[in-house]
Amino acid sequence: MSGTAQARNDPADGRCPDGGPTSIARGPEPATVAAVQRRTVRVLMSAQVVGGIGMGSMLSSSSLLAGRLTGSEAAAGLAATFITLGAALLGIPLAALSRARGRRAGLGAGWLLGAAGALLVLVSARLGWFPLVFVGMLLIGSATAANLQSRFAATDLAEDAHRARALSLVVWSTTAGSVVGPNLSGPGEPVARALGLPEEAGTFVFSVAAFLIGWALIALLLRPDPLLLATAAARTTAAPGGRAPASGGKGGRPAPAARLTAALRHVRASPKAWLGLVAVVLGHAVMVSVMTMTPIHLAHHGAELSVVGFTISLHIAGMYALSPFVGWLTDRIGRIRMILVGQAVLLCAAAVAGTAGSNRTAIIIGLFLLGLGWSCATVAGSTLLTESAAAANRSEVQGLADTLMNLAGAGGGALAGGIVALSGYGGLNAAAVLLILPVAALALVPRARS
Repeated sequence: MSGTAQARNDPADGRCPDGGPTSIARGPEPATVAAVQRRTVRVLMSAQVVGGIGMGSMLSSSSLLAGRLTGSEAAAGLAATFITLGAALLGIPLAALSRARGRRAGLGAGWLLGAAGALLVLVSARLGWFPLVFVGMLLIGSATAANLQSRFAATDLAEDAHRARALSLVVWSTTAGSVVGPNLSGPGEPVARALGLPEEAGTFVFSVAAFLIGWALIALLLRPDPLLLATAAARTTAAPGGRAPASGGKGGRPAPAARLTAALRHVRASPKAWLGLVAVVLGHAVMVSVMTMTPIHLAHHGAELSVVGFTISLHIAGMYALSPFVGWLTDRIGRIRMILVGQAVLLCAAAVAGTAGSNRTAIIIGLFLLGLGWSCATVAGSTLLTESAAAANRSEVQGLADTLMNLAGAGGGALAGGIVALSGYGGLNAAAVLLILPVAALALVPRARS
């Protein structure tokens, strides 16, 4: 596409995305918005497929690699901790970049930083210097942030009645890549040997390639940018003459910390938004903490890397494969009821996995249920949160959700190793139940359900 054509396709330049002239004051036509929304969802889904390979390929081996390099079971849990912490720390600047320059810039930067992080892990593993491995995993967190922000990008132009469906389709598209990814543990071993790496590091080679492809898809094909077009459309109703109202602060925009603080106040003022936020955050903490230590638990009972990869594959299938059905059911029975379904499934997952011992079949079933419960809580909670927030606060509320979600996951991953060392894998699952019960209780409060 030529530079001129690209300029015509950018809604920020005052033209309709199909190249026809229009004014910002009038805004893009509804038919144009619908067409861009369909294209946006397709591009996001494509990037999620390959990006899912990058994330899934190293999920089952990151904790094993960290454990091998450090010789510490507790340190093994730090692998997922640094990834989720990186997602929390980098999610805010990526969201700010999206607000300033559009989703193409924000999501693309996330995938590109993820590729750099995976490459750094490979170099560090080759040198045997584990502190730099954790720095690389911190950068990989940016790919997680891009993955999470993609679900909100799918709602930028979505109609209210179809918001859950659009969000769930992008979540679902991660299935193929994420299920294939963990099964690359086996092929990764000869790749690692050929490069002189620990065998657990081979999958990070596939992560580098996958993240780069995800970046290329977003950078080249996410045109016109959905967030820029949504902003142009919002200007037609925000203020007379097509001008957005002043937001205050330097340059008309508050500092990021002030925006997040205001977002938290906005969420706290709405019982439904607060329920959606708590469901997403605590559901993620439950999932990350149990998933992080499952490969270690399996390895202690003699499971090969292929078995560990298969288990994580089915767990990820539970997270993503049924999400279109979860989105449809969320629209049918309501967001709050679906959140309650998610808590019930998470409770069953903790019971099955926590009592499994060395029974691999029970562990696999428990991990699948863990992923399914996460899907119910995330799709329903994210949808409830998004539609309960005022349009003017929505992007900040979404950024707040992703930040707290990843901080909770980082905390869960950090504590998981210590809990297992003290009370075993069953004790970890019992501790996870303590995070499930508050969400269920909050969902049953009449004020939240009214």
